[in-house]
Amino acid sequence: MSEQNPRTSPWLIAGRVIFTLALIGCIAFIFSNSMQIGVVSEGASGRVLRLVQRVLTRLGMPGLASHITMHFIRKLAHFCEYALEGFLLMLCLRVYTRHFVRHMSWPILGGLLTALTDETIQLFSPGRSSQVLDVWLDFMGVLAGLLVGLFLLALCRMCALLYKHRNED
Repeated sequence: MSEQNPRTSPWLIAGRVIFTLALIGCIAFIFSNSMQIGVVSEGASGRVLRLVQRVLTRLGMPGLASHITMHFIRKLAHFCEYALEGFLLMLCLRVYTRHFVRHMSWPILGGLLTALTDETIQLFSPGRSSQVLDVWLDFMGVLAGLLVGLFLLALCRMCALLYKHRNED
């Protein structure tokens, strides 16, 4: 007697394609930023700094706006892009396995390797430098993104269970 394999849901296949492409796009974005020469990278950070300062000023916080520095913006950008990568790593892990908590070491390792590669790329970009502290900051971003993804997946699971059992009492 042969065992029948259940068909993979088209929604699951779509999720795999979408989340995998989003993750690849995120990593490409991270690496493309690292390949920018120092002057271009500083110009982009300067535009973001001015935007943040304008927003904070309009929100009635001119004192805070004057204390935001280019250094802070650059570090925040590192953290945010890696948090997005961590979030997408968690979503990818979830659509490829039901036992995603058991396999958490894979996205953690993937995030760390991305951070190390990113800083290595910066060694070869004119006007840029590589810092061990940035690897740690990037890795903390990955972990934060993974935790946010894990929390949202748990929340969705809880909501689904509550919805499924809503009329049992």
